[in-house]
Amino acid sequence: MDHSTVVENVPASGSSIPRLMDIKVGAMPLPVYLVVACIVIGASIVGKLPADMIGGFAIIMVFGFLLGHVGAKIPVLKTIGGAAILSLFVPSALLAYGLFNPSMKAATVAIMKTSNFLYLYISCLVAGSLLGMNRKVLIQGFMRMFIPLLVGTIAASVVGIGVGLLFGFSPYKTFFFVLIPIMGGGIGEGILPLSMAYAEILVKPQGELIAMMIPAALIGNVVAIIAAGLIKRIGDNHKQYNGNGLLVRTGEDNDLLKEMNTEKPFDLPLMGCGLLIACSFWIMGSFLAPVLHIPGPILMILGAALAKVTRIVPARMEQGASQMYKFMTTNMTYPLLVGLGILYVPWKDLISAFTIGYFFICASAVLAMISSGWFIGKFLNMYQVESALVTACHSGLGGTGDVAILSACDRMGLMPFAQISTRIGGASMVVLAVFAIKMFI
Repeated sequence: MDHSTVVENVPASGSSIPRLMDIKVGAMPLPVYLVVACIVIGASIVGKLPADMIGGFAIIMVFGFLLGHVGAKIPVLKTIGGAAILSLFVPSALLAYGLFNPSMKAATVAIMKTSNFLYLYISCLVAGSLLGMNRKVLIQGFMRMFIPLLVGTIAASVVGIGVGLLFGFSPYKTFFFVLIPIMGGGIGEGILPLSMAYAEILVKPQGELIAMMIPAALIGNVVAIIAAGLIKRIGDNHKQYNGNGLLVRTGEDNDLLKEMNTEKPFDLPLMGCGLLIACSFWIMGSFLAPVLHIPGPILMILGAALAKVTRIVPARMEQGASQMYKFMTTNMTYPLLVGLGILYVPWKDLISAFTIGYFFICASAVLAMISSGWFIGKFLNMYQVESALVTACHSGLGGTGDVAILSACDRMGLMPFAQISTRIGGASMVVLAVFAIKMFI
């Protein structure tokens, strides 16, 4: 039989004209997505969208699937983390200009704040990536990452103050009100406690200080997101710098990469176990934090790392946690960014801070930090791409920023290292700033 004849007899509508069902928004066929989106958005317009987990998941997923898909398709933008950028900042703009109605915001608050979806997401990522990581890589990574973090902090401070002087900013203002907010670990973990301490020391209203510092953190995070996308592109084009998610060169890189890329069949009961394990690590951290006076998220990371090193978690349970982590990163990253953009990224504050001098201080500090991470990583036998990315997370908005930065470069497996960089690095900067600013009073 002449197969070419058979192909020619196929109706044109089935071969040359793309069928709507073949067009996907995320993994969802376009007609199905449109029906779902109409239901969800329509319910919000008439005030019938439930302000609970159901309504919250529906809203952030409808917008997350669409913005993640569009951001990954736009030329140029897709190479600098466009999916993460659109998912984080478009919802913020929609809210600022009144295009995100009250029902949508109430549902988003319910899932993001009332239900703490961000913490669940981070718990699954930290537990799953740590338990699914090779022990040797884990141990060597934690031992070496603090040097790039320290060098990056010094580089960002020196360069930021230097650029600030060029634009007429005093070293005092640049360091305490621009650089420290960028490296302080986020808004909740950094700027809020920092503003409380500053308010007491400087005898100024806390709200005024928060308004001064938040734009720096936001701009720094945007620069880090864009830089992460560009670093990924460099790594894709220059394989010698790219660990594909591995932080440390161990001499067994090919075997480790093969191990990382080996997909095991998904086991649904094991994924349930993985979810419970992730929750238990978070609860353990929260429970011990008041006793040990160490932040709960840090204790969660240390607990999961210790469990991996000592092998007290059975291998199949590790597999379940790892697969739960993969489910979360695949399906929930862009929806999560939508929720974060709505609740934690004030669009008008971001726009109002875009003076040339202010922007260049923020951008130069973050780029200096990332560059130092790249170069110091080489001397520590680390992959430069991954070393630079972990260092970049020192300028992240806490867990929010880490998710955005790592999703822009498709390196979510670095989340445990990123969290250490953000939280320990951020807490250190807050303590340093509080003691140092007293010297200027």
